[in-house]
Amino acid sequence: MKIMTFNILFGGEDRFDAILAIVAAARPDLLVLQECVGWEEDGARLRAVAEAIGAPAGERHAVFGRANPRPNGRRNHVVVVSRTPLAQARVHAPETLAHCLVEVELSLAGEPLVVLGTHLNAGSEDRRISEARWLLSLVPPARFAAGLWALVGDLNALSRRDPYPADLDARLATAGIEKYGSPPRFDTMDTLEAFGWTDALLLRPSSPRWATALRGRAGAQVETRTDYVLLSPRLSGRLSMADVIDVGAASDHHAVVADLA
Repeated sequence: MKIMTFNILFGGEDRFDAILAIVAAARPDLLVLQECVGWEEDGARLRAVAEAIGAPAGERHAVFGRANPRPNGRRNHVVVVSRTPLAQARVHAPETLAHCLVEVELSLAGEPLVVLGTHLNAGSEDRRISEARWLLSLVPPARFAAGLWALVGDLNALSRRDPYPADLDARLATAGIEKYGSPPRFDTMDTLEAFGWTDALLLRPSSPRWATALRGRAGAQVETRTDYVLLSPRLSGRLSMADVIDVGAASDHHAVVADLA
């Protein structure tokens, strides 16, 4: 089973053909999209994405996560599309979350696989930590340890395990990036890893690619990664491949994929 996460940037309307080509080429079994701004539930764009990866139309294969509105009124919806029928699906959008979380359950080799697809707060590490702690409240520790779980999406958080330079703080300041704090904070990813989540991209890197976003201003940009496929302990043992897909100008985020046996 191939899982893919892709932040398509503000709905992707003017880049939609390129987005479709990227997901069709990757052909994931389970696709999680963030920033589906302006999309409608069961609308044309949702149907087109399902068709691109070979998923049947209908609620057993696609979930539209209606997001909370941002201060500007925009809703960064989260969409999950699965080629395998979904046994269960729920959308969570408490005030704790800047956007929403889509929880689905499907079968992987006869066992239940729970996937949490989400998009955490972009502006504040304190908000992201609160969101991560709320998210973890959905995950019973005993079931997590014994079962198959994946956490997928744009978490807007830095991992201290990625190969950032020693002068990251100075580079971020020069580039005018304040969202990670100064010095840069890694609390959100530390919290998730302490619970037991493992980063697929770091478990089985298949290439030197790791960054999913180039951030900053002209002349001062920093490679960062905020897009993840995180796996529970048992699911980690099934990982066969993980990689970053360069999407070119189709978005400001590259996609991340992980193959599970």
